[in-house]
Amino acid sequence: MNKKTNQQHRAGGAEWPIKDVARATGPTSRALRHYEKIGLLLPSRVASNGYRFYGEPELSRLYRILSLRALDLPLASIQVALADESTLERAIADHLALLEARQVATAQQIAAVQLTLDTLQKGRTMSIEEIFAGFDHGQYEGEVRERWGDSAWEASAKRRDNMGAEQQRDDDQRSLDVNAALRSAAESGDDPAGAPFQALVAHHHRWVTEYWGGRAPNLEEYTGLAELYVADARFAATYGGQPNAEVINGAMKIWAATNLS
Repeated sequence: MNKKTNQQHRAGGAEWPIKDVARATGPTSRALRHYEKIGLLLPSRVASNGYRFYGEPELSRLYRILSLRALDLPLASIQVALADESTLERAIADHLALLEARQVATAQQIAAVQLTLDTLQKGRTMSIEEIFAGFDHGQYEGEVRERWGDSAWEASAKRRDNMGAEQQRDDDQRSLDVNAALRSAAESGDDPAGAPFQALVAHHHRWVTEYWGGRAPNLEEYTGLAELYVADARFAATYGGQPNAEVINGAMKIWAATNLS
């Protein structure tokens, strides 16, 4: 908080009104009131006029909430994670550790992608495994949680956690195979409505079902996934660019309308 913040003092320490907390930390007053409503962040006190005030313990908790939100965790998961209270110093230290871990993972991914790019620019042929070496399997967590709910992502994560190292490698290979087959069909100009392309989409739907812990995506969910493939440049890049993604999008919608309606 800067010196201009309307800081007040009371027995037990300093506190700040909701408008200043909102201005200094980012969430709107409305968001802070929503946090209060769901029991995620309660004010230190509510004045007779209804104004909310927050002390250092509340700011410590808010810091942890914002740190976890930055990692795309939903509020329900954050509420569970905050069951054990922490000091502001500990919250900052935990946030720093998470950022450093993300930095290391990002650096490794950058190195893998850079190697792929350098190799392709030099004209050397690469295997599909090498091309996708920099692919981050967790990068779409936010989209999955937001579009299809926490259960879809958590079932997928649990499924991976229950695998041994060799099983995970086999699982990764299957993911590469499924997506490489769709990409190849699009690049080859196959008819999206034709039987070969539709068989690949059916295989893709079964793959998604497995990743969702056995819950098959319905018509709305699978069509939404098809839309994401063209709306998100990261997905489009996985399939070799926007034109390929649009072809795969069309094939998925045809299959979904025929088999999931």
